[in-house]
Amino acid sequence: MQVQMRIRRFNPEKDSVPWWGDYTIQDVRPNDSVLDVLHRVKWEQDGTLALRRSCAHGVCGSDAMRINGANALACKTLVARLAQKGSNEVKIQIEPILGMRVLKDLIVDMDPFFEHYRSVMPYFVNDSPVPKNGRERLQSIEDRAIFDDTTKCILCAACTSSCPSFWANEKYIGPAAIVQAHRFIFDSRDQAYNERLEVVGDTMGVWRCRTNFNCTNACPREIEVTKAIAEVKMALTSGEV
Repeated sequence: MQVQMRIRRFNPEKDSVPWWGDYTIQDVRPNDSVLDVLHRVKWEQDGTLALRRSCAHGVCGSDAMRINGANALACKTLVARLAQKGSNEVKIQIEPILGMRVLKDLIVDMDPFFEHYRSVMPYFVNDSPVPKNGRERLQSIEDRAIFDDTTKCILCAACTSSCPSFWANEKYIGPAAIVQAHRFIFDSRDQAYNERLEVVGDTMGVWRCRTNFNCTNACPREIEVTKAIAEVKMALTSGEV
C-alpha cells in the first residue's frame, strides 16, 4: 500500500506558525500501525520530525495524537482501518492533541495535565493499622467491580484533549483526572474520599463537564469516562459514596 501522510509541523526555534509536511511512503503493509509509518517518515525521510512513543503496544499512552481528526494512539491504529475499501492508497492526517501547548511537532506540554492528575490525590490512602495478615487489605469482588473500569487509565490524555470544556479553559481539571479520582473515591478501602470530592467538586471540577461523550469515544482503553464522571457527580450530590 502507499500512504500519503500529512503532518502538522512546528518548531518554535524557527517557525512563527505551524505548517504542513507532506510525505509519501511506499510498500506499507495493511497491518502496519500509524506509528510504524511515522517511524519510516522520521528514519527514512525527515529526521527532524519530533514525536513521543515508548512501548508501541498501547500501554504507555505516550503516542496519543489526532489521526484523521480524531484522538487515538498511533501504535494501536492500523493503516488498514484508515483505508477506503478497494483502494491501495491511504491518506492520513496527523496533528498534535488539542488544548495543550505544542513544544515541537507532535509533542505537547503535558505538565498542566499531570498537575491536574496530582491534584486528585491519585494514590491509596489508609492510615488504619495493618491487617492481621500483615500484607494486604482484602476487598470483595463486588466492591472491586464498582471501580474496576477506571483502573484501566494509561494517562494518554486522549480523553482530556478531546473535551470542549478543556479547550475552552485549561484550568478545568479534565476527564482523565476525574477518572483517577473515581478509581479511589469508590475504593471501599480508601479513606480520603472526602478530600477528593472537595477537589473534583470545585468550580473547575466535574460540573464543567457537558456530557457530550467525546472523552468516552476517544479513550483507547474503552473506559466509560462519561459514566465515571456522572457517578462522581452523584457522589457529590448525595454527599456519600
